[in-house]
Amino acid sequence: MSTKKQLFWGLLFMALLMPQAVSAMHIMEGFLPPVWCVSWGILSLPFVILGLFSISKTMRSNPRLKILLAMAGAYTFVLSALKLPSVTGSCSHPTGVGLGAILFGPTAMTVLGLIVLLFQAILLAHGGITTLGANTFSMAVVGPLVAFATYKLVKKAGRPQWMAVFLAAALGDLLTYVVTSVQLAFAFPAETGGFAASLVKFMGVFAVTQIPLAISEGILTVMVFNAIAAYGKDELKDLRVSFEGGLNHAR
Repeated sequence: MSTKKQLFWGLLFMALLMPQAVSAMHIMEGFLPPVWCVSWGILSLPFVILGLFSISKTMRSNPRLKILLAMAGAYTFVLSALKLPSVTGSCSHPTGVGLGAILFGPTAMTVLGLIVLLFQAILLAHGGITTLGANTFSMAVVGPLVAFATYKLVKKAGRPQWMAVFLAAALGDLLTYVVTSVQLAFAFPAETGGFAASLVKFMGVFAVTQIPLAISEGILTVMVFNAIAAYGKDELKDLRVSFEGGLNHAR
């Protein structure tokens, strides 16, 4: 498939989902007890600090990568602002963290994810300030770590490039919601069954829409990565991202 066709289908996919972008995202403002808001924020802080050092090192070594870094942040912002209703009135949405994790590493994506979540909380009322730590930990810490590790493992196993990118994006998305379910289960254990029963309930709520969304995000991320491989070979080489079997089978 040509680059133009891939970009066309990618844009069409986003256009079809755009009407679903409404006012809620992840754990909303004021939903978690203060102790959990503080706890998840503390757990996220070391990853943010490491990410700042990682981005600073990358920008010093190659300032022209700023555009690609900004694109990875914009990709996350757009996808994570999309929402599909789930059963019981909750919602699910793509995360977009897989692409940035592959290109710049998981901790750099933590910083980008934090910025995205902060802007969405302030400008779009998606998520919240008090729940920023919890949302950062699920989407911007665990999601990128899972995506990055998956990409490396699949590549090390000698699997095709598209499979590594697809699985990285899809599993990064799914594990974000597993962690969100864990966070909610810790904060609101069921009267009967406690944490485990609550976890099963929250995961079941998200799974209906999140599994097909994760698959869709994986496909879209493959198309975007292939477009970068076609037009940004030098940038990928600077980032030491190997790419083969892309649109032009470049190595």
